[in-house]
Amino acid sequence: MRRRLGSQMATVNAKAQPVGPAADVAVRLPPPTRYQGSKRKLCPWIAACLGELAYDTVLDAFGGTGSVAYMLKGLGKRVTYNDVLRANEQVGIALVENDRVQLSQATIDAVSGDGGGADLSRRRHPTLIADTFAGIYFTDDENAWLDRACACIAEIPNRHERALAWYALFQSALAKRPYNLFHRRNLYMRTAEVSRSFGNKRSWDRLFAEHFERFAAAANAAVIDGGGTCRVVCGDACAVAGEFDLVYIDPPYISARGIGVDYAHFYHFLEGLVDYDAWAERIDHTSKHRRMHAVPSPWTNPRTIAGAFDAIFARYRNSQLAVSYRNDGVPTIDELAAILRRHGRKPRVHELRRHQYALSTRRETHELFITAK
Repeated sequence: MRRRLGSQMATVNAKAQPVGPAADVAVRLPPPTRYQGSKRKLCPWIAACLGELAYDTVLDAFGGTGSVAYMLKGLGKRVTYNDVLRANEQVGIALVENDRVQLSQATIDAVSGDGGGADLSRRRHPTLIADTFAGIYFTDDENAWLDRACACIAEIPNRHERALAWYALFQSALAKRPYNLFHRRNLYMRTAEVSRSFGNKRSWDRLFAEHFERFAAAANAAVIDGGGTCRVVCGDACAVAGEFDLVYIDPPYISARGIGVDYAHFYHFLEGLVDYDAWAERIDHTSKHRRMHAVPSPWTNPRTIAGAFDAIFARYRNSQLAVSYRNDGVPTIDELAAILRRHGRKPRVHELRRHQYALSTRRETHELFITAK
């Protein structure tokens, strides 16, 4: 391994041996989110790691919360954001593709229910959430509010304003959920009359309308001009059209125990909100928490994820690659480096030990960042 003095980075020639982090770079960050796996707090470090590469066009292949794509947009890069989930696509449209549009106060009032004659509570609207999810995630009044809000947002004609409204609604729903997830039928955690030693109850009890107004204001404040150079697509990470100077890969994480992070399972409810008209057909009614029918992914299966990495490295063989990873993932860091070398790459591994993951007590787990020219 050849060290470069003063940088705390290293070029990896044989085994992948992670080393210390680069100095953080000052970057513009999107609003905070409760979405699991967000790289928002890591963006200054990621920007420093990317400083060794020369690039203008970049694909964020697993866009998620849009934090890295937004950061790169703020650095003047021409960003293509991709994610397989339609809910995440809306986040990308709101924060990455959108350069100027903001949510109007009239639209905020209409969605929140403060819009007088525009309040959809005065009109007929679907009641899918109230009919299907009673007692599962939210109270009856909250389910009715969500049904009205979805109907209102779907009527917003402007693509970017509509995406901003979806963004604010998603953040509102996450704030009112135990663990910020939709993986269990656990409304009782909010409603049980017990003493509590944590502060989440205040967020749980705040009205949806109040949350929405707060997150709408945060979304408006986050709009930055990228000069019309950023775009959003929704689909398979290996199937994005075009060529890119850099492809950033932050796939679902599979632990050493073989347990994968299934974002489609964790956030199926958000996916249903944005796909409201088709939601009923996608629900698995045999599940207690009314999740959507599972769609297999090679990225969430420990037996197929190495092949998925091999395929994405082959697809973007003409691009520089950057991969967010963890030291205890499947495949191992050495196995991942070997796959990169098979594609003619020289992996360079950066390590960040000071980061603590939300809801995790595993001190031995830490973040890695791999660049491969």
